[in-house]
Amino acid sequence: MKAEVIISRDNSLLRRVRAVRDGKVDDTIFVEGLRLCEEAVHSGLPIEAVVISEELARKEKAGVLLNELDDLPIRIASVSEGLLGSISYTKTPQGIIMLAKRPCWDADRFEASLSRTPLLVVMNSLNNPVNVGAIIRTAEAAGASGVIATTNSADPFSPKSLRGAMGSAFRLAIWTGANYADVISWCAKNQIETVCADVEGETDYTNIDWTKPRALIMGPESTGLTPDEVALANTVVKIPMHGQVESLNVGVAAAILLYEAARQRRSM
Repeated sequence: MKAEVIISRDNSLLRRVRAVRDGKVDDTIFVEGLRLCEEAVHSGLPIEAVVISEELARKEKAGVLLNELDDLPIRIASVSEGLLGSISYTKTPQGIIMLAKRPCWDADRFEASLSRTPLLVVMNSLNNPVNVGAIIRTAEAAGASGVIATTNSADPFSPKSLRGAMGSAFRLAIWTGANYADVISWCAKNQIETVCADVEGETDYTNIDWTKPRALIMGPESTGLTPDEVALANTVVKIPMHGQVESLNVGVAAAILLYEAARQRRSM
C-alpha cells in the first residue's frame, strides 16, 4: 500500500490524532503500538486512519498489517520518528498509531449480548486507567461476559487503559458511563446477583456459588466501596489475608475473585 508522506506538524491528520489522543473526540479512540493495532484490526474495529513511522513501514511485520488494510477506505500516512513523537502518547513512540471507531455499548445492546448465566465485572469509580485495563484483560481471560464502568471511572478506551487491556477492550462488551444505582437496578431486573468484596465481609469468596448469574463489583483503589454502596450488593465476600496486609490492589483482587468464578464454572 502506498502511504502519503507527511512532513508538517500542522498537518490536518496529525492535528486530529492529537485531538483524539487528548480525549477531545468522543466517537474515536487512539490506538498505539503494532500489537495493539493488530488486535484492533483483527477484532473488526472500524479503522479511520493510520500513521506509521518511516522506519517501521519498511519492516515486514508492519507490511503484513498494512496489506490487510489495503482494500479499506482509510487514510495511511508515513512520518519521521520526530513527527511520530509529536503525536505519540508514550515517551518512546511505538512506531504506529491508529484512529478507530469507539466501541459503543448502551444498556440495551449490552443486555442483548449476555449469555444465560452471565459473569460481569462492575468497575465503580475506578480512576486508575492502568487498573481498569488490567481488570478488563483479566475479565476476558477468566471468561467474563462483559464489563460495566460506572460514572467517574477511568475511560476503558483511553490510551493507557487500552495498553493495559492489550486488545481485550476490543472484544468484550463494555458498557460505560452508567450510574451505580442504575446498574444495581439493571442487575436486579435481569436476575443477576451482585457481589462485592469488603474487608468486613463475613463469607469467604470461595464459599458462594459463582455458577449463578453474577456481577462482581470492584470499588475505587484508595477508598473502596462506601458502606451505602456495599449495602446495595446482594452478597459481600472477603479475601482472607495473612500478616499485616490490610488490602490488595484492586486488579489483583478482581483476578482472585474472577478465577474462583472461572474454577466453579468449568463444570457448567
